[in-house]
Amino acid sequence: MSSFKELDLSGIKTYSAADRKSLVNTSKEAVPPKPGMTFREFLDNLPGLLKADDLKAVANAVVEAKKKNKPVIIMIGGHVIKTGCSPVLIDLAEHGFATHFASNGAAAIHDTELARFGTTSEDVAISLEDGSFGMAEDTAALVNAAAKKASTDGKGFGEAVGEALCKENPPFLERTLIACCYNLKIPYTLHVALGTDIVHQHPTADGAAIGGASLRDFRIFASSVSEIGDGGVVLNIGSSVIMPEVFLKALAVARNLGHDVKNFTTANFDMIQHYRPTVNVVQRPVLPGGVGYSITGHHEIMIPMLAAAIYERAEL
Repeated sequence: MSSFKELDLSGIKTYSAADRKSLVNTSKEAVPPKPGMTFREFLDNLPGLLKADDLKAVANAVVEAKKKNKPVIIMIGGHVIKTGCSPVLIDLAEHGFATHFASNGAAAIHDTELARFGTTSEDVAISLEDGSFGMAEDTAALVNAAAKKASTDGKGFGEAVGEALCKENPPFLERTLIACCYNLKIPYTLHVALGTDIVHQHPTADGAAIGGASLRDFRIFASSVSEIGDGGVVLNIGSSVIMPEVFLKALAVARNLGHDVKNFTTANFDMIQHYRPTVNVVQRPVLPGGVGYSITGHHEIMIPMLAAAIYERAEL
């Protein structure tokens, strides 16, 4: 017998589980997939719970934003381009389901290299040993020249890079997000932290030009953010620091200037959920009204799946 006193449970009050309000029922369960099913059937047969529901909700929000002629802003990090998702994002833009792209400098650099050479992403560990990491002269020449031209012409950084690629007309231009945005006449804004990109290692880098062009892009970005109230959508895909910080500042500017920016949808898609995307994209911005989602998964799976869900919801 135990030396310690036990709590007597004989007086516990019970009830029937059948009479209890429960969060899960059989109607929400998945339907097993079958060979030859359509993607719409696949979506409809997902469990009606948690992230499966969230994915459908984000897709619905994008479709509704297009119907209301509200912005759909997609913020990306460099890994999104490296995982081969640029053609999917281009297709969303061509169908009107993305109205503004914004990225750090790395995304545009990878996009530029893929446009010109069909390859990108050097072996950092090997090239770092001999100091050759990031020393691709042709990549730096185009991006740094675009920054200077942007300063001269009063254009945004992203617009200038897109224009430069379109004028060069490299062999893989059609799969290049930043160039396609230029041709579609929708903004692609570049938000650069000086010293973070390989092109900053080169003597052609002009800090004043890069900073000025990127600051202009911040103001262009803030203009789009000012219009997302009452139905717009902001997606952050694969940027754990820069784009969440830029978005929060742009939102503050828009609200400070009197724009009624609330009742919109945000979502963070990434392989790991980080602090800044969680608080700066999913939580804080929608406190006055709206909803935010966090969906974890690899870009090369989640971006095509989201795009397919959008098209099914729009019944294209």
